Amino acid sequence: MSDSLITSLPEVPYATPRLSSPREHLVRAAAHLWRVQDRNGRVLGHLRIIADPLGMRYRAERLHLATGAFRLVGDFWRPDDAVAALRNG
Repeated sequence: MSDSLITSLPEVPYATPRLSSPREHLVRAAAHLWRVQDRNGRVLGHLRIIADPLGMRYRAERLHLATGAFRLVGDFWRPDDAVAALRNG
């Protein structure tokens, strides 16, 4: 038997959100994070799932290379809306 205590639950990955448009696809980057890529493989940004008291939110983000931090584009109720913000932004 082990004397160590579990202080936090393991992170469970969410299923990849479905997109209605065939123009982009999602590639898992972490348990709650996907890269949004166009047909040519160019990364448009990232899609992150955020838990909200009213339901799941989809956050569109872009990686700022100079600082290594994500910049918020917006929070959306549908993954297609988040991807559209990255496509058109």
